Amino acid sequence: MDMKDLYKKFVTGTFDDKGILTGFEVHVPDNFNFGYDVIDEIAKNDPDRRAMVWVNESGEEHIFTYSDLMKKSNQVANMLLAHGVKKGDKVISVLKRHYQFWFLTIALCKIGAILIPATNQLMKKDYTYRFKAADVKYVVATAEGEVSDHIEEAVAEYGGITEKYIVRGDREGWISFDKEIEKYPDTLDRIENNVNDDMLLYFTSGTTGYPKMVLHNHYYAAAHIQTAKYWHNISGDTLHFTISESGWGKCMWGKMYGQFACAAAIFVYDFDRFHSADILQKIQDYKITSLCAPPTMFRMFIKEGIEGYDLSGLKYSTIAGEALNPEVYNRWLEYTGLKLMEGFGQTETVVVVANIPGMEPKPGSMGKPMPLFNVDIVDEDGNSLPAGETGEIVIRTKNNKQIGMFKEYYKNPEETHNSWHDDIYHTGDTAWRDEDGYYWYVGRTDDVIKASGYRIGPFEIESVLMEHPAVLEVAVTGAKDPIRGQVVKATIVLTKDYKGKGDEALVKELQNYVKKNTAPYKYPRIVEFVDELPKTISGKIRRVAIRDNDNK
Repeated sequence: MDMKDLYKKFVTGTFDDKGILTGFEVHVPDNFNFGYDVIDEIAKNDPDRRAMVWVNESGEEHIFTYSDLMKKSNQVANMLLAHGVKKGDKVISVLKRHYQFWFLTIALCKIGAILIPATNQLMKKDYTYRFKAADVKYVVATAEGEVSDHIEEAVAEYGGITEKYIVRGDREGWISFDKEIEKYPDTLDRIENNVNDDMLLYFTSGTTGYPKMVLHNHYYAAAHIQTAKYWHNISGDTLHFTISESGWGKCMWGKMYGQFACAAAIFVYDFDRFHSADILQKIQDYKITSLCAPPTMFRMFIKEGIEGYDLSGLKYSTIAGEALNPEVYNRWLEYTGLKLMEGFGQTETVVVVANIPGMEPKPGSMGKPMPLFNVDIVDEDGNSLPAGETGEIVIRTKNNKQIGMFKEYYKNPEETHNSWHDDIYHTGDTAWRDEDGYYWYVGRTDDVIKASGYRIGPFEIESVLMEHPAVLEVAVTGAKDPIRGQVVKATIVLTKDYKGKGDEALVKELQNYVKKNTAPYKYPRIVEFVDELPKTISGKIRRVAIRDNDNK
């Protein structure tokens, strides 16, 4: 088999007469393991095939082949096994965008241990909570910044960490990951597992309460072929760049399972702070062919002046993480000739709704349901809604089982049942579909504003306000009102040119701007200017914090 077609070994796709995907099935063996059956399979048949191009801000560059990934992951696996790591052990990684993350992820998959990716932005209390909640035994973390300081403080309080490994540096009491792995062989006998075994655990960054633990099995890796092949449009000749730190679920969506199953190469830029000029330069210099990033980053690319860069190598661009402003779509198309193909999914799933190859995207629409899932829009009683009516996005499942979705919220059966019961998984996101079957995002179920009988989603108003030159960031929420029940409130961070100019005249100007550019009933009756918006650790705006503050 040509390794470019390896993914066909694990999935079956069916297509209509226009070549658009209409069916998708996953059929992996009972002992499927991404490490052995994808990485090692390609390495043995096409060892010199490029797998990862890694660069950092200091100018370091490493190009890894599939053979490199196999051998390095084997060394890591042998090291961890020798140090007592076994099947089912929880290992938390805090590795930014270091290439060692890929060695570790594949190694843990081969061993059968459970990876818990975490962002380097966490603080001591965040680590303490995660250690205790998941019964973490091992830590692998970067030496850069203050990450290991915060972990040390948490370890002292937790007391359950067996060993700590440090990457790209040294620290007393920690094992040097980079030095230690060189002591171990680069071959490994297959360790048997079952495809239903636990593989990956993520802490969600929800807008309310403590983060939930999302647990995935080995099916998750194979299901992401749908994400890579049929949303990112990945082929064996692709150099794909998803902009994400290794601590977020988006990394697995765009830098791991599906891309490697398609025998493609990924591009990793190891940076600390996002600078649009740096990213655009990398896209130009490394001739990136496929790009995926949130709408905010595309907006920054446009403001940076993308006409000053040669992006002719780009062949495809996808977008996710927030709902897409049509203005961003149109400007990107104007500059690059590429349509932004939006997709929607969650930490709990692979891609659920998307604009896929062959489809004509509608700017601002998430696209249509992916064939792996039975997606619907329902009312509060679970009844399907007709076109044009807003409801919750759900996935209808059979016996609460569905390939491509999480197993459960770990150690939280009540929360699992609240979200997934009666063969329906509730996403907590709302949308409406048009007569052509395209889905249009509205907002989170707890973010929907009900004012004077209207159901108002924050995104459309935020989209309009973001087009005004005074607005850098905005969060739209519902504020209590004795007459209307709720009114629309806009909490705004001003751009530098408007700093200090947040007076009543600007309030009126912004209100009229919204009235002019969307339905008048949606305009914000309350406008508040702030220096910054409350956000989760992953950068999502916490509208609930604004509402709670208003209700004090």
